[in-house]
Amino acid sequence: MKNISSYLTAKSVKILSQSLFSLRALLPMAIGIAIFAVNLISCNQKKAEEPQKEEKETTEVALSESQYKTVGIETGIVEDRNLNKVIKANGYTTVPPQNSAEVSTLIGGTVKDIYVLEGTFVNKGKVLATIQNLEVIGMQEDYQSAAANVEYLQLEYNRQKTLSDENVNPRKTFQEVKAKLAAERARAQAAKNKLDALHVNTKGTTSVVPIVSPISGFVGKINIAKGAFANTGVSLFEVTDNSQMHLDLNVYEKDLGSISIGQVIDFVLTNQSNKSIKGKIFGINKSFSNESKTVAVHAKIDPADAKGLIPGMYVSANINITNATVPALPKDAVVRNADKYFVFVQEESHTEEKHEHKEGEKEEAHEKEIHFKAIEVVPGTTDLGFTEVKFVDKIDSQAKIVTKGAFYLLSAMKGGGEHEH
Repeated sequence: MKNISSYLTAKSVKILSQSLFSLRALLPMAIGIAIFAVNLISCNQKKAEEPQKEEKETTEVALSESQYKTVGIETGIVEDRNLNKVIKANGYTTVPPQNSAEVSTLIGGTVKDIYVLEGTFVNKGKVLATIQNLEVIGMQEDYQSAAANVEYLQLEYNRQKTLSDENVNPRKTFQEVKAKLAAERARAQAAKNKLDALHVNTKGTTSVVPIVSPISGFVGKINIAKGAFANTGVSLFEVTDNSQMHLDLNVYEKDLGSISIGQVIDFVLTNQSNKSIKGKIFGINKSFSNESKTVAVHAKIDPADAKGLIPGMYVSANINITNATVPALPKDAVVRNADKYFVFVQEESHTEEKHEHKEGEKEEAHEKEIHFKAIEVVPGTTDLGFTEVKFVDKIDSQAKIVTKGAFYLLSAMKGGGEHEH
């Protein structure tokens, strides 16, 4: 029994010593693995941070010559241009009140004839239609009777005046004849005025009343038919003179302080291929239009440009507020990234790059690289395809600025701006 115990004790000591030996052998290896793991984590963190830092600070992008040609990059320099600050407004074409007529009749009657069609151009005084009313015959008779009495009383007036001057007849008789002459003249004039207003001749007898155009222009809607009864005060024809076309623009309250008479406007007709036409403000209303909180601003159109326009056309207009000479670039040269605006400047010092090759490495042809740098700007007025630019940092006045392809460069820059060979 004692021998067994001694044997087990010796065996345990041997196993323990072997285990300790194994642990001593593995300890350096464990320490090495731990150090490697720490370094690996540190490197990964560093690599994870570096691209973010690089992306945040990247303001350059490079293109090879072939990319440069494929994209179609074009460059230019900052130019001084006359740009207008504008206020945008919408409205409609219209004509002055005196250039539009609603033709009606002063006396009712049956429509006898209609001489025009819608869209026909008519001159002032042109007979559009005729109506028939028997009362007109009575008006002519009244005039002719009054005119005959005036003629007779005029002779009697002359005779009585002579006798009165010679004290042959009493003065009272002369005064009575004078009063009758004045009354008949008034009756004749009233009858003549009625016939003139109806465009009916005072001579002869007729029951036909002509409906004439009060202005020259194009016939619009016709509201009568042959044989129908035409009532007084009802529009029978519409006639519009388009030669004095102007605009009624709706301007909001906040912009009123910048509007004044004489300002030039540019407007386009949305249904005519956005053709641009100029006008000039001649009137500003002093009251708001309905509940829209807008004020009507009236602008003249040059008669040569008004050809082909009709009232009621919808227009979009720019009211030119100021005209100033400012540094400007084509509007496509300015791109937006987040809440900032940039232009790209070609860097001449980086046009070519040298590539080193290791000893024994096969020499290969490399394309030149063209570098561009994003420069922050503050955009201003945009007019006629150009945008006013103010540079945050001063640049060379002859710097080559990308005027075409800037959006592609922005996309490349946001993607890291890397270029592989």
